[in-house]
This record gives sequence, structure tokens and C-alpha cells, in this order.
Amino acid sequence: MQGRRRKRRNLWVPVAHFVLILGGITMLLPLVWMLSTSLKSEADVMSAPPDFIPRSQELWKNPATGLEYPIFNVITHDRPLRVARLATMPDKARVVVLYSDGKVGKPEDWRTSGGPKLVPSKHINPRWDNYPKAFNALTLQRNWLAWDLPYQLNLGFVKLGPLHSAGLPLRNAFIAFYLNSLIVTIAVTVGGVVTSSLAAFAFSRLSFPGRDKLFLAYLGTMMVPQVVTMIPVFVLLKMIGLIDSYWAMILPPMFTAYGTFLLRQFFVSIPTELEDAARIDGCGLWGIYRHVIMPLSGPALATLTTFIFLGTWNSFMWPLIVINSMEKRPLMLGLYAFMSQYNTEWALLMAASVMVMGPVVVVFLIGQRYFVKGIVVSGLK
Repeated sequence: MQGRRRKRRNLWVPVAHFVLILGGITMLLPLVWMLSTSLKSEADVMSAPPDFIPRSQELWKNPATGLEYPIFNVITHDRPLRVARLATMPDKARVVVLYSDGKVGKPEDWRTSGGPKLVPSKHINPRWDNYPKAFNALTLQRNWLAWDLPYQLNLGFVKLGPLHSAGLPLRNAFIAFYLNSLIVTIAVTVGGVVTSSLAAFAFSRLSFPGRDKLFLAYLGTMMVPQVVTMIPVFVLLKMIGLIDSYWAMILPPMFTAYGTFLLRQFFVSIPTELEDAARIDGCGLWGIYRHVIMPLSGPALATLTTFIFLGTWNSFMWPLIVINSMEKRPLMLGLYAFMSQYNTEWALLMAASVMVMGPVVVVFLIGQRYFVKGIVVSGLK
């Protein structure tokens, strides 16, 4: 009986490995397509069937006229040939044969139906210039961080406005998008870790009436879809005048129930004897939080930092709702500018996407070893 089970197990192991490898390859295909498309010309982006290697059509330049014509490979009964197609006619193509010794044949008409098949001759030609083109493709209409207060504020004892700030003389939109994403992401990450750790400390170390019920109610907000709360939060921000500002992108995501839950589960696992020893040494609540709890919570804090950073950096929907000015857009919303109503520059869009992906990859490589730890901590402790 045990031998049969062992044989079944030995049979399913390679099958499981094959399925996992196939799934991994499938998940990598969009990334490979993005990288290859970023190195293609616009004419080769929509080639069918899709070509994952950035290749371009070879061209032959007519020395007499200076015009360029596409080159094709032809398989004949005698030998393979290379021809340049001068023109296409119904059921015919006017071509010239390009010999290996550099000679060129006379123009002749070949039948395209039932005759030799013309296969496009392509060569590997990565378009590295797509990256500087994408970097300089967009320009701001006004300086970065420029703002206006067109009306006067009467505060009783003082009057302010109208005010104007010329901002910084930065017109490269991609640099502005990068700076906006860094400002918002760093602010949300730092603020999210601080607020979550303070709330988790209160729920795990302090005793007050209704603590557990309040914590369960706080966790219940995780079951409310974000799209449900978008309109109320937007209306609230509009009432206090924060729409189209950095504060609109920073304040709402700074408070996270998941971060509080993650850190609370870790804080509970820290022995209370350390807290008692700190009290004997004269530490108050702030001293225990700062000198005992936080230094011992490195894996949980690193996991939460990574989650918040990646989520904020890749955020698109919320900035799309609250940001109107081009100069305040983060990177994910800035990529949307490469798409217009009538045309999309896919090669430049993919090149910009690769450049946007850089900080995300760095943060993921640094914090990837904490992902599993964070899942285990939130699920078991």
C-alpha cells in the first residue's frame, strides 16, 4: 500500500513541476512582450503573428533612384534567393534578384498566387532610442510646483491673496512625474507605517473599554470595496479644498486597516516581560513603543513598508479621480498621457513603462524575503 502511494507521489511531482513552470512562463509573457515592444519601431509593434524579438524589415536602396524597397527571402527549386520587391500588382509582384556577389538582376514580374512565396527578411534591430524619446516626449505647459490663489482670503485680522508662485523651471514631464511619485509614495509609506504602528500598539498593548470590539470594527472596513468609499472621500476632500493637490493623494491612503492588523499581530507576539522590564527602567508608553516594540518588529515593518510602497507607486485610479493638473500627475497617471483618443504610441509607452518599473523592481528585490514572513506573521501570530 505504501509502495503505491509512493509511486503516485513520484508520478505527481513532475506533473506539478511542469504545471508550475508553465504557469510561470505564462505570467512572464506580458513582461517579455513589454520589454520587446519597448525596443521596436511603431511599424513593427502590431506585426502578426507577434514577434517577441525586436526585428525590422531589411531594405534595399536603389543606387540609381535612392529609393528603398523591402527585401524578401524566396525558396526556389534551385537555391534560396533574396529579392527586393519594387511594386505589388494584382496576383503579381515586380522584383529584382539580389545576388550574393553584390550584383542586381533586371526587374521581372513574379506570380504571387501559386508561385514562389515571398518571406520578409528581417534582422534584429533594437531601437534603444525609444527610451530617450519616451523620456522627452511630454512637456509641461507650466512650471513644476507652480500654483495660483486667484481670489482673496479674508481671515479677519489679515487678508491673503491673490497669490502666485512661479514654481521651479522644470518642463520635462517625465521628471516631474517621477518627482511626484517619489513625494507621494515616500509620504504615504512613512505616514502609513507610523499610523499603523501607533494604532497597532494601542490595540495590542493598551487596555481600554471596547478595545477588541473597536479592533473588529476597524478590521470590518477591509471588507468594504474601495470603489464604495471613493465618492464620499472625494466629496470630503472637495469640501475642504484639497482636490488637485498632493494632499489628496497622500492623506486617504495613509491610514490602512491591513497595516494595523499586520503589526498588531506581530506586537502581540512580543513577550510582555520586556515591556515590564522597560517600565522598571523608567520608560513610559512612548519609551516602550520607541525602544522596545519598534526595534523588535523589523520583519513586520519591512513587510508593511514594501506593501505600502508598491501599492502607492502603482496606484492609478485614485490619482485619476483627484488630480487634474498635468504637473501634479504621478508616474502611473503620467503614462496615460501617451494614449490619445485616436492614436497610441505603443513603443514609447512600453519604454516609459520599463523606466517606471525600475524603482518597483529595486524595492521588491530588497524586500522580497519579508513577504513570506509578513504573510506568516499576519496569519499565525
